[in-house]
Amino acid sequence: MQGPWVGQIRVNLVEKEKRSAASHAIALWIRPEMQKIAQKYKVRMKIVEVPPGPPDMQTLVAEVYGPPGTSYASIIKAADQVKEFFLKTKNVVDVDTSVSTPEPRFRFLVDKQKAALSGISEAQITQGLAIAEAGKNVGRVHLARERLPLEIFLRGPLAWRSSILSLGQLYFKNPQGALVPLQEMGRFDLDLAPKTIVRKNLERLVYVTGNTAGLSPVNAIIDLMEDTGRQPLPPGYRVNYGGEGEWEITVKVFRDLGIAFAGALIGIYILLVLQTSSYTMPLVIMVAIPLTLIGVMPGFALLNAVFTTPVKGYADPIYFTATAMIGMIALAGIVVRNSIILIDFIHHHLDRGYALEDAVLRSGAVRFRPIVLTALAAMFGSWVITLDPIFSGLAWSFIFGLFASTAFSLLVIPVIFYLQASRKRVAAPK
Repeated sequence: MQGPWVGQIRVNLVEKEKRSAASHAIALWIRPEMQKIAQKYKVRMKIVEVPPGPPDMQTLVAEVYGPPGTSYASIIKAADQVKEFFLKTKNVVDVDTSVSTPEPRFRFLVDKQKAALSGISEAQITQGLAIAEAGKNVGRVHLARERLPLEIFLRGPLAWRSSILSLGQLYFKNPQGALVPLQEMGRFDLDLAPKTIVRKNLERLVYVTGNTAGLSPVNAIIDLMEDTGRQPLPPGYRVNYGGEGEWEITVKVFRDLGIAFAGALIGIYILLVLQTSSYTMPLVIMVAIPLTLIGVMPGFALLNAVFTTPVKGYADPIYFTATAMIGMIALAGIVVRNSIILIDFIHHHLDRGYALEDAVLRSGAVRFRPIVLTALAAMFGSWVITLDPIFSGLAWSFIFGLFASTAFSLLVIPVIFYLQASRKRVAAPK
């Protein structure tokens, strides 16, 4: 938003090595005091953090549309209902709409007859008032010893141009050389400036925006959708929560990552089928992949329970982000390795004449130390990535998923292989 009534204060923090709190925690810490200042001076204030991801209008954005032919005022009324949903949703802050506040304005209404008798055109009056109020470059001063010229900017002083009495004494020169004051060619009229009409895809709409403090945007959107379902808008009016906000980007990112995850699983399965010449054995090997979820989701819950503390009453949780999802995709190829090692070791002992039960037990006992040491090396190697604010989710997902998958794979994979092999032996003709 731009305009003479908009101000911005940018705060640059010192390097993260020189402060104990993260930037998001600092934003939560100053919010209560800043809100008190905003309420005192009756202004709308937003605390905005520079986003590390793609740009969006706001964290939470609702697009309110009306039926064709309806007035813009009725769309604003429907948007006010959606705004109430935002205001009563816990930990949703910085609620605002795209509706501009009614601003008083003075308009000078030209009396065309008087202006014509004075010899002054309406265009001259418009240009003169524009120079007095907004200013204009009327020339340059360029000294020979200076590299750049100096612009001459003509504009009336603030106190003078803020008074209609002073502006009424603005003189214009007619073709006869006489000076005619502005007040003799019309009158000033006080009214309200018209509201800006916002359009998207040729439809009129009103944006309702908000931010979250200590709350996941996903949970906020779910709460807002439930409120809209309980108290629907009038017939013909609709609200879209997935247009210009972070929610739309989040859905698209996780959708694309989910497709990539499915593609990775299919690729791994095809490679294992080609390697084992079996359609069921790759499924046994890939059991280690869903076992990562046993570590990833509880792992993030453990992080929030142990390492996060509220800031000024706002929760400061660690979210499962898109980078954490990337870590899960990377884990799919890594944890399969443990299954391959165990099953290959079992087959190796079966070929040497060991009984099935002995081969399974020896695989877990002999390969236990190498598998655990390899997993620990990978986990400690990922520890340094947890210090990065953007890619920490990837590292935590990698660490927790690898820990759980390694622990369960040493038990689950041999047991499943034993059950499958026993069933085949029973079913085999004698």
